[in-house]
Amino acid sequence: MKVLVIGAGNMGLTYSEGIVNSGLLNRRKLMIQDLSAEKIIELRENPKFDVHEQLDTCLPQADIVFLAVKPYHAEELFANMKEKINLQQIFVSLMAGIKIEYIQKHLTVKKVVRTMPNLPAKVGYGVTSFTESQSVSRVELLMIRNLLDTTGTSIHVNSEEYIDKSTGISGSGPAYVFYFMQSMLEAAKQMGFSDYDSKVLVSSTFEGAVKLFNDADLTPETWMNRVASKGGTTRAALDSMKENNVNQLIKDAAYAAFNRAVELGKE
Repeated sequence: MKVLVIGAGNMGLTYSEGIVNSGLLNRRKLMIQDLSAEKIIELRENPKFDVHEQLDTCLPQADIVFLAVKPYHAEELFANMKEKINLQQIFVSLMAGIKIEYIQKHLTVKKVVRTMPNLPAKVGYGVTSFTESQSVSRVELLMIRNLLDTTGTSIHVNSEEYIDKSTGISGSGPAYVFYFMQSMLEAAKQMGFSDYDSKVLVSSTFEGAVKLFNDADLTPETWMNRVASKGGTTRAALDSMKENNVNQLIKDAAYAAFNRAVELGKE
């Protein structure tokens, strides 16, 4: 299995490093292509990478091609790729908003997998939703899933609609968590805690709450009720959030991201 990653930005490099460190390539180097001379120098420091400046020297050899460029580069990239590919290759898109049909049409290919990764993939805790075109076999899809899982975990969805929906939950989701964390950090500092103590208080609280949730078959609502006693401090905080309609505001934010993902697919 020969894997090529086109684009060595945040996500491209994240998946490249995850794949080469997983052992899935059986000591074979991962091909990676980028146009930046500075990035090429950086990539060549990793002995597990087979680094290329031009598509001609790597694209025809690949069995699986990860497309990890910005969406606005897609049209130009596909024009450069078109004469160097074959119908047996599988194309895995990490590009937000670019639909399977668009890739098939502009590359004249059949086997396409569309994904929606998220930022925690950089530390091995990512979640990637994915779906495929009809021409991708079950065996091929399993290979792709194994590659995606090298950065965390993955979930298979039945249609591209759910790729857009997962954008609103997991793709953009880390930013919602950071937003909440930032608010708590600011509150802690206003109360007089140092920057260091504020960070420990907030980060450990999030980490502990997530572990409690993952280690037990209980809903977040159940955990909230366990923490909050009638007339207590936690109940006062939760009542404040309810009065300020925070629950609906968070849902609105997730739908705003989902709707924007749909719009991007039409542009």
